[in-house]
Amino acid sequence: MDPPDSDATGSVLSSPSVSSSGVFSQKREDIHNNETTTRHVKIPSVVTFRGPESCDMVQGESNSNYSETQSTHTAEQSIERNGKKGSCYRCLEGNRFTEKEICIVCNAKYCCKCVLRAMGSMPEGRKCVTCIGKKINESRRASLGKCSRLLKQLLNELEVKQAMSSEKTSKANQLPPQLVLINGEPLNQYKLHVLQTCQNPPKKLKPGRYWYDKVSGFWGKEGHGPCQIITAQLNVGGRIKDKASNGNAKVLVNDREITRKELWMLQFAGVNCEGKPSFWLSADGYYQEEGQKNEKGPIWKKTRIKLFCALLSLPVPPNVVNPAGEDVSQRTLEQQVLLKLLLVGYQKSGTSTIYKQAKILYNVPFSEDERQNIKLKIQCNLYGYLAILLEGRERFEEVLLENRKLQFADGPGSSGGASQIDGKTKYSLSPRLKAFSEWLVQVMVSGNLEVIFPAATREYAPFIQELWNDAAFQATYNRRHELQMLPRIATYFLERAVEISRTDYEPSDMDILYAEGTQSSNGLSSMEFSFPTRERESFIDGYQHDPLARYQLIRLHPSSLGESCKWVGMFEDVNMVLFCVSLTDYDEFWLDSNGVLINKMVASKQLFETIVSHPTLEQKDFLLILNKADLLLEKMEEVPLTRCEWFHDFNPVISHHNNNLTASVAQRAFHYIAVKFKRLFDSLTHSKLYVCMVTGLEPDSVDDAFRYAREILKWDYNDNSFISNEFSTTTHIEASTTS
Repeated sequence: MDPPDSDATGSVLSSPSVSSSGVFSQKREDIHNNETTTRHVKIPSVVTFRGPESCDMVQGESNSNYSETQSTHTAEQSIERNGKKGSCYRCLEGNRFTEKEICIVCNAKYCCKCVLRAMGSMPEGRKCVTCIGKKINESRRASLGKCSRLLKQLLNELEVKQAMSSEKTSKANQLPPQLVLINGEPLNQYKLHVLQTCQNPPKKLKPGRYWYDKVSGFWGKEGHGPCQIITAQLNVGGRIKDKASNGNAKVLVNDREITRKELWMLQFAGVNCEGKPSFWLSADGYYQEEGQKNEKGPIWKKTRIKLFCALLSLPVPPNVVNPAGEDVSQRTLEQQVLLKLLLVGYQKSGTSTIYKQAKILYNVPFSEDERQNIKLKIQCNLYGYLAILLEGRERFEEVLLENRKLQFADGPGSSGGASQIDGKTKYSLSPRLKAFSEWLVQVMVSGNLEVIFPAATREYAPFIQELWNDAAFQATYNRRHELQMLPRIATYFLERAVEISRTDYEPSDMDILYAEGTQSSNGLSSMEFSFPTRERESFIDGYQHDPLARYQLIRLHPSSLGESCKWVGMFEDVNMVLFCVSLTDYDEFWLDSNGVLINKMVASKQLFETIVSHPTLEQKDFLLILNKADLLLEKMEEVPLTRCEWFHDFNPVISHHNNNLTASVAQRAFHYIAVKFKRLFDSLTHSKLYVCMVTGLEPDSVDDAFRYAREILKWDYNDNSFISNEFSTTTHIEASTTS
């Protein structure tokens, strides 16, 4: 089955056509050879298939560099070109009235004939191929994710959606936090995330200096009056200055001198400001005079105040009455408190799976952008799995041919016998699939897989079905367990390769759980949730479930921790740390930041010591999550636990009548590992460590772990005697300092 002919899809890969000899060729447009073409942007990376005897990947006329360390383009940067004013930066044709697409990094402009060649598959949105990986021009930030009419004419709806999603979520396109100053203090990545994900975030946030009244939620540009009311009590920015908004009313509200317009608004709401130079104003609209304890108001309940604010170009106050008619100020303190859980762990410990499982469990929906990014990642991973299998196929074929040559050479009358071998084995592919195989392996080795896929998925989906039905590929797939590079989870997706490669594929919840590498672009994810009532909880003596209690789960990606764990210092307000350890890491190794091979369990131990000893987390509760419990017994049957030097003294008693490992031995291994961490925790903090065993892919197991964390937060530290049997199963080890 031949793939469709090339069309204007925006992909860096043109659809291949097959000649009678089975050699791939590529239809290419004539390239403008004028030497006066812009020197900043030439031709995007164009991948072509070459003959089966060569698997080289041709990178067009330019060798683009995608390094993130490249210098940032600014608005003042000039682009060298010799065309007339208003012409296309590539073909040098057209004029200022010709419709063009603009690069969000260098402001280069391309006509409809050149934009797809200049920007390729747009893995980071509308950027020249040579601008991929660079920071965007901040003057173009307002246009992120807003598709132009030109792109809608060139691409189909799905491709437009993918390109705009990539443009908004790409790491290189995110707002640099240090360029946003609030009350004179620059933000860090975590505080920027808090600001952008709060209930009422600032609109059209750009680099600049802002003031923020944490008590009332008023927000504005430094030197100007308020332009918006955002969520109050956010832990961002420094202390507000009295002249933050250049007020001239000689009245302070929450330590900021307000403007005359704000003074008129207060007077219109009935606040007597004469001779009273200072007020306290809450986000709910309650106000209080300086030195007075009684609250007055709330002024926001006056419906006419909104019209007055609109007339004065002041931010309109939010509604402060909930649907049930209960005033916000009457909420209980318990309902207002947000308990924060910080989830961390070493590489591949399972924090991503646990975080995604929690979103599904507690009905926190994935946004459309999140689902789209996960879909693209799954499709990209699929081609990576296929490349690993095809690379293994080549090895299997080479070994089989070599053995066949040896057999001919050793046999009687073998002179010249080896030359009669036809080179065909059960691992041999057709010329068409062989060329695709060699190209895909080369793409994987070169590290360009994520640049090319999944943008080109639609063009190469026919190859997946043809490949899956091929006997040689199936013979390789049956030996997939011999390929160490192929992750265990790959089988789940490879069994549905044809379905996943389609453009209309939508990932299920289970697909999302199994997907690898779906962390957020900045390595930080957070979600708010509450625990739904479980039927069995109503029978627990002394337990009272509060469905309104809110929790925030913050997941910090291991790559963001670093050796000194600088990010941890941003989480001084968390209530508990959930540290995740993979039980199967005891025989696996990892290259650390210095390039030294280290046992992953020992590396988890070292990271645990660093985080536990961090001054920011002093006196915090810690719950150790021992993950991948379902794989522990299987791993121990192949490799003893003593393979890890830290577990050298593990010596379980095994029955002489049955030398096979049983579940009880795996349970002992779990308790042994738990005690090792508890003793380590005690030596560092002289405090209590809680432990639970989890299987990240099982919802009940993850739910039990989070409910266990909830109970720990509720326990009175002076009396931990109430530990219900409901929450003290064999998978939980209560806090203690000894075994």
